[in-house]
Amino acid sequence: MIAKLLVRLRVAPNAITLLGLFFAVLTSLNSQSLVAALFLLLSLASDGIDGSLALVKKSASSRGAILDAVTDRIAEGFWALTFYYLGAPLWIVLTAWLSAFTQEYVRARAGGLGLREVGVVTIGERPIRASFLFVAIIMHFLELNYVNALAIIWCSLQFLSLTTVLRFAYKNI
Repeated sequence: MIAKLLVRLRVAPNAITLLGLFFAVLTSLNSQSLVAALFLLLSLASDGIDGSLALVKKSASSRGAILDAVTDRIAEGFWALTFYYLGAPLWIVLTAWLSAFTQEYVRARAGGLGLREVGVVTIGERPIRASFLFVAIIMHFLELNYVNALAIIWCSLQFLSLTTVLRFAYKNI
């Protein structure tokens, strides 16, 4: 429904992709405010809408897919920065973000080596990563001091997810 409206408005899928990145930057810049949660949701929603829009417009392309993948990784960097701004220790944030980044790289590299199916859905996929940050933003706003605990859980799950994807890729290549 949203994609069809955007088609009528002649919005390009890549514009929505870049808008999602813009919302991720706004999430980080507004980390101390509840509006950060709204920007996070808009960032995540944009990532789903851009692909749907490309399909509806029959304009899906390799260039669009690359732009989407790159902006997703950059957006997640801003999401990680938001966790840090909320008070999570830098080493935990960096470990979690690097695990997520590497997980996505392993998937892409395995695809480049001929592994055509994702094959495994982990407990650290992008919507879950966003969910942890969303809860952290809400907890921070409510002055509940659980940001560090959430960051540790996110980091642990993300590292577990990375090892799951690595094991799957090694087994199936």
